[in-house]
Amino acid sequence: MKKVLIAPNKYVQGPEVLNNLDNLLEDFGKNIFIIMDPDIKSIVIDILNRGLKEKEKHIENFQGECSKKEIDRIKEKAENFDLILGIGGGKTLDTAKAVAHYLNMPVGIVPTIAATDAPCSALSVIYTEEGNFEEYLFLPSNPDIVIVDTKIIAEAPERFLISGMGDALATYFEARVCQKTNKQSIAGGTQTITANNLAKLCYDTLLKYGKIAKASVKNNSVTEALEKIVEANTLLSGLGFESGGLAAAHAIHNGFTVLEEVHDKTHGEKVAFSTIVQLILEDACPEEIERVINFCKEMGLPTTLKELGIEKIDENKIMKVAEKSCVEGETIHNLPFEVKPKMVKDAILTANHIGK
Repeated sequence: MKKVLIAPNKYVQGPEVLNNLDNLLEDFGKNIFIIMDPDIKSIVIDILNRGLKEKEKHIENFQGECSKKEIDRIKEKAENFDLILGIGGGKTLDTAKAVAHYLNMPVGIVPTIAATDAPCSALSVIYTEEGNFEEYLFLPSNPDIVIVDTKIIAEAPERFLISGMGDALATYFEARVCQKTNKQSIAGGTQTITANNLAKLCYDTLLKYGKIAKASVKNNSVTEALEKIVEANTLLSGLGFESGGLAAAHAIHNGFTVLEEVHDKTHGEKVAFSTIVQLILEDACPEEIERVINFCKEMGLPTTLKELGIEKIDENKIMKVAEKSCVEGETIHNLPFEVKPKMVKDAILTANHIGK
C-alpha cells in the first residue's frame, strides 16, 4: 500500500507574527472573509487593524458549534471573497476550513489557543447543534497557511494549552497502533517513517517541556519551552495524527460526547482520559500507563470520570459511551483485535479506578 504524508502549505509561528499579516497573506488577494470567535475579538481586533492595513476585510462572528447549519449560514455570506481566514479555537477553525472547501477558496488558519491539533489538518469535525459528534468532513487539502502568534497563545488561559497537550498526548499512541496494524491514515495511505517519528517527537516534547510551558503560560510569558509545546500541540500533533493515524483514544472521545455532563470539558481533556483507556484496552505495559497518568496529573488533565464531570457512575451511560465509540467506521477498529463495547466500558471503568 502507498505511504502518504500531508501538511499545510506554510506554517508560521512566533511572538507577534500577526503584526505582519499583510506580507504573510500577500498571495491571497485583497478581500478577506474572517470567521472569528467573538470571545477573542477584543484581543485581536487592534492587531488585525495593524497587520491588515492593505486588505479589505469582513468579520463574521462564529456562533459556537461547527455544525452543518453554521457552515451553511456562513457559506451564504462568504462568496466573492479571495480568502477565508479562521481566527479562534478549534471549532471556529474547522468551520473556516469547511466553508472554504464548499466555496472552493483558499483558507488561512490563525489559532488563538493551542488547545487542539485541528489547525494544520485537512479535516473538520462536524457536530450536531447540541454538541454531539456527528461526522468527520475529510477535505481535499490542508490549509494554505497556518499562523500561530505565541504572544497571543501565552496570554490565553492556561487551561487551553494544557488541553492541547491532552490532545497531543494521544498522537504517538494512536500512530503506534496504526504502524503495527499497517492501517490507512486520514492522509489516504499507510504511515511514513516521518509521520511516525513526528508522533514520537510530539510525545517526547510533551514530557520534557510540558511543565515549564505550563508555568510560562500561567505567567503570560513566551519562553522556548512554550514555543516547543505550542509546536508540539499544533504542528507535530497535527501532522502526526493525520498522517500517522487514529485509533481508540479519539473514538472514545467521540463516545463521551453522548453524555451531557462532559460537554463543558474541552476536546483535549476528553482525549487525555481516553488515551489512558486506549492503553488499558491495548494491555500496554503498566509503567507506560503510570507515566501517562502521572503526566496528566502534573498537567491538570482528567484521570477519572469525576474529573470529566461525571459525578455518579451509571454503567448504562458508560455503555452508551462505549457503543458510540465502537460504531462501524470508527477509528477504534484500527486496533489489532476485535473491539466490543463491553471491552471499552470495562477499560473506562478500570481507567477511572487507577486514575484516582
